[in-house]
Amino acid sequence: MIDLRSDTVTKPSPGMLEFMMKASVGDMIFGEDPMVNELEEMSASMFGMEAALYCPSGTMTNQIAIKAHTRPGDEVICSRLAHIYQFEGGGVAFNSSASVALIDSENGTFTTEDVEQYINNPNDCHKAYTRLVEVENTVNRGAGACWDFDELARIRELCDRYGLGYHLDGARLFNAMTADGRKPEEYGALFDSISICLSKGLGAPVGSVLLGNRDFIRQGQRIRKVLGGAMRQAGYIAAAGIYALRNNVERLSEDHRNAADIAKALEKCSLVEHVSYGGTNMIIFTLVPGMKASEFLDKMKDHGILALKTGERSIRFVTHLDLSEADIRKSCEVLATL
Repeated sequence: MIDLRSDTVTKPSPGMLEFMMKASVGDMIFGEDPMVNELEEMSASMFGMEAALYCPSGTMTNQIAIKAHTRPGDEVICSRLAHIYQFEGGGVAFNSSASVALIDSENGTFTTEDVEQYINNPNDCHKAYTRLVEVENTVNRGAGACWDFDELARIRELCDRYGLGYHLDGARLFNAMTADGRKPEEYGALFDSISICLSKGLGAPVGSVLLGNRDFIRQGQRIRKVLGGAMRQAGYIAAAGIYALRNNVERLSEDHRNAADIAKALEKCSLVEHVSYGGTNMIIFTLVPGMKASEFLDKMKDHGILALKTGERSIRFVTHLDLSEADIRKSCEVLATL
C-alpha cells in the first residue's frame, strides 16, 4: 500500500536500525545513557539553547512545556487549530488546569495584533491570568502552513512587553525551516521553549525533544516523571533520533516537491472542490458536494493508496521518506482517473 495518511507511518531504514543496534546504553534517569545525553546535547546545541529533555512523544513535550510555563487557572493563547487544543486529549486542562484563548484563522497562523486582543488585564479578577502564547510550525490542520518568521519575532516582542512565556510546537519545524530557509538557532533565539519531533518527517520510530534554559528543563524533568515519561535504557531509540537529525533533514525538500506534485494532481481531479497546500509535505482537500470522504477513501484504497479523513468531505495527504518516485507518480495518475 502507498500510505499517505501521515509522516508518522515511516519505518526505520536499514542504516537507522544498524545505528540503533550498535547504541551504547545506560540508565537514563541516572543520567548514564550516553545516546540520550548525546541527543539532548546535540538538539540544544543545534538551536543555541541551554538544555534539552528527551521524551516519548511530542504531546508529552508540549504538555510538559505548558505545565512548566503556567499555574492552575492561567490561560494559554493559541490557534483554534492548534495541536495542543485539537489533538492532545484535553491535556491543557487535564495536566495544567489551564484555560485556552482561541484565535480563529484559516490556516492556524495569526498576527501580533490578534494576540494582543486576547491578553487579559491582570488586575481584573474576573479574568484568567494570560501566561503563555503557543504557536505551531508547521500547522498540521493548516495543511502544513509555515509561519512568517518576522511575525513570530513581533510576537516575541509582545510577549516580552507583557511578561508572557512563548512556546513553539515544532512537530514539523524542520519542514518549516526547509521551506523558509531559517536556521535552528534563529528559532532558538525567539522562543522560551521548543518541542521538536523526531518521529514525523525525520523518520525515527519514536521520540521528541523539549528545549529551553537549564532551569526550565530541570523543572521539565520532574514533570516528565509525574507524567510517566521517565525511561531507562532509552539509548536504542534515542540513537534513532541522532541518526534522523544527521541524515534525514536535508532530504525533506524531496517530500515538499512530492506534495506539490500531488497538490497539482488534486487541482485537476473532478471530485475535488478545493485544495489547501501550505508549501511543505501536507495537503488537505475538500471534495465536491455529494462525495463523502469515506467513499473517496474506498476508491483510493481500491488502487492501493491510503489517506486520512479529516471531515465528512475533507481528506489529508502527507508525503514522507518511505514514498518512492513511483509511489508519487502512481498516486497522481490515480487522482487523474477519479
